[in-house]
Amino acid sequence: MIQQSSTNRRHFLRGLGTCLALPALESFAAPARAAAAPRRMAFLYIPNGVILDKWRPVGEGADFQFGPTMAPIANFKNDLQIFTGFEQANGWAGPDGGGDHARANSTILTGARPRKTAGSDIHVGISVDQVAAREVGGATRFRSLELTCDSVRASGACDSGYSCAYQFNLSWRTDTSPATPEAVPSQVFERLFGAGSGEERARSYLARQEKQRSILDFVLDDVKTLDKQLGRNDRNKLDEYLTGVREIEQRIDASKRFGPPPDPGFDSPATGIPSSYEQHIRLMMDMQLVAFQTDSTRISTLLLAHDGSNRSFKDIGVSDGHHSLSHHQLDPVKIAKIEKVDLFYMRQLAYYLERMKSLKDVDGGTLLDNSMVVYCGGLSDGNRHKHDDLPVIVAGRAGGAFNPGRHVKLEGNTPMSNLYVRMLNEMGVKADHFGDSTGKLATI
Repeated sequence: MIQQSSTNRRHFLRGLGTCLALPALESFAAPARAAAAPRRMAFLYIPNGVILDKWRPVGEGADFQFGPTMAPIANFKNDLQIFTGFEQANGWAGPDGGGDHARANSTILTGARPRKTAGSDIHVGISVDQVAAREVGGATRFRSLELTCDSVRASGACDSGYSCAYQFNLSWRTDTSPATPEAVPSQVFERLFGAGSGEERARSYLARQEKQRSILDFVLDDVKTLDKQLGRNDRNKLDEYLTGVREIEQRIDASKRFGPPPDPGFDSPATGIPSSYEQHIRLMMDMQLVAFQTDSTRISTLLLAHDGSNRSFKDIGVSDGHHSLSHHQLDPVKIAKIEKVDLFYMRQLAYYLERMKSLKDVDGGTLLDNSMVVYCGGLSDGNRHKHDDLPVIVAGRAGGAFNPGRHVKLEGNTPMSNLYVRMLNEMGVKADHFGDSTGKLATI
């Protein structure tokens, strides 16, 4: 049965335990006015700092050249802004001593200082994504979507007396409650596209597993009916979208057949996670983008790895742990290996941007045009645990509000929270302060 949302003209295909949201289609757009695309907010986090000499661009403004690390994203120069000069001041040690990795993770989206505790009395601050979710998240099926390619830990001691909750979460719903991310792609898919009671969802999932059927097989009648109502452009868009959903399902099923991945040096993740880290990252990126494309949510975080992660990267010739290498003490051999890791993560960003730019939005632009994507880390120099001069890239045009294609050198140490005030405003949230902000970032 085809159903339409009365609030945003979003259409759904429904079947046994299934609710499949469709991308916006021209055929169902309001005839009296052009459709307006929503703005999305996404955050992607990289751990352990970068080699700044290879990260930083040469030149300022529009007249800049990418550093070697950013070679994979050279084709997206006009779609992004690189910032020099952001700081998260609450990440510095101060009287709390060690624990820079826990503070890097917990301050990056909150701009607040975490209480140093390994007990249940954790406290930091609500994160920017959740401020936005509270205000505008009601317009979508899910207020926000939290994803990770790492372990999921909410208790215990991890870093110099800090709770693991600080280190394994980006998003905080309240000062004391993290929004636990999902690491298993199949569970994200079920969350996005499952409907009905738990029993119905279980029957739908078991039927697909036992009969090797897709979630699409349960809505085929609706697809055939809908196809007759669409013009050529919409039929192509629907076919592209449903093909993408099918491919994601196939990739998830394939990952399950490989069983659990090898031990990367921390608690083993659940089954169903691809053995290839790169495949896991890209599958979770696809999960995020399909959620945006279907307007299931407009706000999402993706933790690629927690700060302090000691994952090795044997596929790119780096068998040492990332965290161990980050304390390179200017050893050129270790620095060269970190540069390979930095390039690995940049290739994942390139994949993400290419996918985002290829997806058409309801207004005729692309998903990237109408989004604000922050790719960042809570440390700049992992060797010295520096929380200033942070590696920050902001991609997208925010529906025309941002002016990309620049390298922006900020004056002094600018609180990263100033960027978040601006982003909240662009999401329609009335805010003049967030975290440790000193104002609203104007240069963007």
